[in-house]
Amino acid sequence: MDKEKMIDLISNKVKLVRTEQDYTQDKMAELLGISKKTLVQIEKGRTSAGWTNAVAVCSLFRNSEILQAALGDDPLEVITTIAHEAVVSPKEKTMGGKIWWKEIGKKGHYRLQQNLISQHYRILDDQDYRWYSSVDKEEALNHLNELNNSN
Repeated sequence: MDKEKMIDLISNKVKLVRTEQDYTQDKMAELLGISKKTLVQIEKGRTSAGWTNAVAVCSLFRNSEILQAALGDDPLEVITTIAHEAVVSPKEKTMGGKIWWKEIGKKGHYRLQQNLISQHYRILDDQDYRWYSSVDKEEALNHLNELNNSN
């Protein structure tokens, strides 16, 4: 799949994703940073979403069953692969959290960090690959335990 096919596919799914999320056209347009008029034109097939909006839809609605079924995978993974032409690693390599991060806990080969600015959490392995991110500390701690127990 190339960028043009991805744009067409996402353009054809915008209304379904919006209704799946139970969003009004006003809310969806606001989330995508476009006018309601533009959204209506996309939903009616009179114009395409464009690459930027396709990326936004995949990023904001990566858990959408509509998008996952249409793409056969995580929408963000697909759009990242298309944008970069290949994804070498399934996990994102980080800088390890030397700046802007504090360590909350460590279990086995994994450590939980919290961002000092945004306050969100992430789990990294010993090689600084990100395995999980969340805004919920309890969920992050649970996932840390699950990862540790799976190894």
